[in-house]
Amino acid sequence: MERITARYYIETPYPVERAATVLAGEQSSGTFVAVPGETEELKNRFAARVEQIEHLETVAQPAIPGASSPDGLYRRAFVDVSWSAENFGHNLPTLVSTLQGNLYEITQFTGLKLMDIRFPESYANYYYGPRFGIDGCRELTATDIGKPLIGTIIKPSVGLTPAQTAETVGVLANAGIDFVKDDELMAATANSRFEDRVDAVMQVINRHADRTGKKIMYAFNISDEMEPMLRKYEHIVKSGGTCAMISLNSVGLSGTKRICDLGELAIHGHRNGWGMLNRHPLLGIEFPAYQKLWRLAGVDQLHVNGIQNKFWESDDSVVRSIASCLDHAPLDKPILPVVSSGQWGGQAFETYRRTKTTDLLYMAGGGIMAHPGGPAAGVAALQQAWEGAVNGLTLEEAARQYPEFGQSVEKFGNLQFDRA
Repeated sequence: MERITARYYIETPYPVERAATVLAGEQSSGTFVAVPGETEELKNRFAARVEQIEHLETVAQPAIPGASSPDGLYRRAFVDVSWSAENFGHNLPTLVSTLQGNLYEITQFTGLKLMDIRFPESYANYYYGPRFGIDGCRELTATDIGKPLIGTIIKPSVGLTPAQTAETVGVLANAGIDFVKDDELMAATANSRFEDRVDAVMQVINRHADRTGKKIMYAFNISDEMEPMLRKYEHIVKSGGTCAMISLNSVGLSGTKRICDLGELAIHGHRNGWGMLNRHPLLGIEFPAYQKLWRLAGVDQLHVNGIQNKFWESDDSVVRSIASCLDHAPLDKPILPVVSSGQWGGQAFETYRRTKTTDLLYMAGGGIMAHPGGPAAGVAALQQAWEGAVNGLTLEEAARQYPEFGQSVEKFGNLQFDRA
């Protein structure tokens, strides 16, 4: 029988083998005491198995509250646990309840993080996954291979009217941008009804496409209850749009998958709330596991933060996240990594050095909109930065060669973000 394997990073005040056995029992056929009907046949078929334990360090203080250690020590380890796929079939919410459910409550753990998940190959026969992915998003935006998609976020996040938003999109389209998105805070406001914003923006985008042959991708934020999301999705399709944005952690797996299954728009997955799930080193979920769940749901694009970002996440973590999106497993369908958070052209050089890929959606909000030469110059500066990085120029060499990028270095080069 096919099995799904999850890797956990755990901390426990007890012997690691004992804690791992508790995890496997609680998250499958067992409970805290033997019950009638729990036969050997049932356990052999449905019980989770501890497949591997890799002992790590021992510490004197627990990472999070839990049981007190009898000997004052807390043991850390990687633990691989597997489940028969027939425990939950192709039911993503039940899968998540199994791999991430009450185990976080178990007193035997003073730290637990889901690090990765391995799915059987048969899942590719059931889950379609991303409908567009990297190649489809390149095709929709007419972005050449060897260049990242350059994008931005409408700022101010809320408060602009549909006409003002459309005017900004027009400037960006003429500057040669590939992608624009609503901020995650923007769905509909008193002065920007969703349908009015879609109509105003798509009139600009469609006119520009008719004139130039390039149709920029605008990710309209449809995050809402299920029925309103379906109506918003349909309105984008009727207006000639190519993308919808979903706040994944707010909408959830089932709602997101329902939208992705429609298959007519590329889905931009925003992970706002990610720090709540990941920021503690011994609690929550790590990005390789996280992105696989959303890949199964069908998301085409997914945020990964950015090099030298304005938030807490390390550059090493961002690089790992980009690599996990570009990995072909599962489904043999990579997701387009969305690089954002305090980005401007200056980080392109380190991003390319660390990842050696241009299969990215590289987004700058203030890095484009606050360029001293205006948004058009901001778009040019990012394009120049990536051209320079791919061609092996240093930041300093590119600043001398490209005037718009040189201006952005003068404006943004000395900004320092407070890092956790």
